[in-house]
Amino acid sequence: MSLIGRLVVIFIGFLAACFVGGMIVVVALLFPEFADLGAGPVDQGTIDILLGFGFIFVSGFALVPAMVVVAITEALYIRSALAYALGGGLVGLACYLGLVPFHPDTFQFEGIVRRHLEIMTGAGIVAGMVYWLIAGRNAGAWRDPPPARMPPPPLPSNSRPKA
Repeated sequence: MSLIGRLVVIFIGFLAACFVGGMIVVVALLFPEFADLGAGPVDQGTIDILLGFGFIFVSGFALVPAMVVVAITEALYIRSALAYALGGGLVGLACYLGLVPFHPDTFQFEGIVRRHLEIMTGAGIVAGMVYWLIAGRNAGAWRDPPPARMPPPPLPSNSRPKA
């Protein structure tokens, strides 16, 4: 039963990390628009839709690389916050490079925008930290045997029936 509980915690941690990562991507990409003081108020419905699309975008592209990182950390009992930040950064990098065209003749990615690369990597690092806060601190704990139960206290001497 503890494995099923652990899978639920991993799923919740992944969803929370994707939500935070999506928020960072949306806010960072819209920041130049927010910096213009002449712009009027931003419609809250538009922001909600953008956050939803950011969540879907990040969770869809990050699922496979994130599950690889989760499988490695669970298998090796890795509970370090730095490991999850590094893994999240690698997942963000992989998500971005998965969208950039790769030219096989020159072995180069074409059209990398440095700001977008930094945004995706930074969002991955923060998402990795959010995942660590929810699920990563107890990685591999489902394999530990349950703690031994304490024996019940002895009965008082006058509570036994006389034979």
